[in-house]
Amino acid sequence: MEKLFAYGNLREKDIQETVFGRILEGVPDSLVGYAVKEIKIEEEYGIDTYPIITPTQKPEDSINGILYELTLRELQLADTYEGKHYKRIQVQLKSNEVAWAFTAAT
Repeated sequence: MEKLFAYGNLREKDIQETVFGRILEGVPDSLVGYAVKEIKIEEEYGIDTYPIITPTQKPEDSINGILYELTLRELQLADTYEGKHYKRIQVQLKSNEVAWAFTAAT
């Protein structure tokens, strides 16, 4: 199983149903030394704003989210959902779990 730390839309049940075909079960966790910033992405209907994680290296900065276990296929579906503006990176969470998280593609 793969581990995914979600801090944005992938926590929403309707999005999970659409992307994975099921509701995910997860546990709260946090990512220390990161902050949520925003990026603007041009969509077919205009420009929209989306969250991204950015490393700050400051222990007082943290992002609350949910840690999910996914199959490799579901992780690939998450890649497709996030699209070309995001990339998947490995992070260590406050619980010491190592998980994938999405940040802005460079």
